[in-house]
Amino acid sequence: MRQIILDTETTGLEPEKGHRIIEIGAVELIDRQLTGNHFQCYLNPERDIEEGALEVHGITQEFLKDKPLFAEIARDFLDFVSDAELVIHNAPFDLGFLDYELSLMDRSSEPLSATARVLDTLELARDLHPGQRNNLDALCKRYEVDNSTRTLHGALLDAEILADVYLAMTGGQVDLGLCVQQAPDMEPEQIAVQDADTASLTVIHATEDELALHEARLDAIAEKSGHCKWQEMNKEISA
Repeated sequence: MRQIILDTETTGLEPEKGHRIIEIGAVELIDRQLTGNHFQCYLNPERDIEEGALEVHGITQEFLKDKPLFAEIARDFLDFVSDAELVIHNAPFDLGFLDYELSLMDRSSEPLSATARVLDTLELARDLHPGQRNNLDALCKRYEVDNSTRTLHGALLDAEILADVYLAMTGGQVDLGLCVQQAPDMEPEQIAVQDADTASLTVIHATEDELALHEARLDAIAEKSGHCKWQEMNKEISA
């Protein structure tokens, strides 16, 4: 399985207002192992950078003035992410900017968000830790991922940190823990399963109010991202 952990830095928050990407950073995972392959570039946005964005990433217009345009690196970028699942924290944000950049090149082109397989780690974190802070810094603290070098945001640095967070969140497993990952050098009969004394376990069922809040949260996720994995699995089980 090939995955690309992806992040961007931008001139502002809204591509609808003409804001542009100024850095793309991405690292490659194959079968949940970092390969060392990465994609990183700074881009000339051909516009000003908002003060709030500058405070976040510290990338100046002076630094970017001799950097390539997005159109000049687009093919290399698309080749790098081709046929991979994209792992992004708050995917609608980054995909919105990437779709906008691609549309400036060719307005008839299909958006990346419509063709790529995407795993949103913010959505995953909200499922795992409802009601808690789930930004990247909070997840680093929760999963004991070292982010001491992250004094400012940077696309490649954040992608590298997100890779560690994603692997920690999924705990050596894939598909939200529904599939056990077998060590490559182990035969199936070598995998031991520890029996639990189920009679001694206390089962606490969710209340009707808790179930209603859970469903409301899933509806909100589905509305924001276009789908919700938990809802899809529940429908498959019910069928």
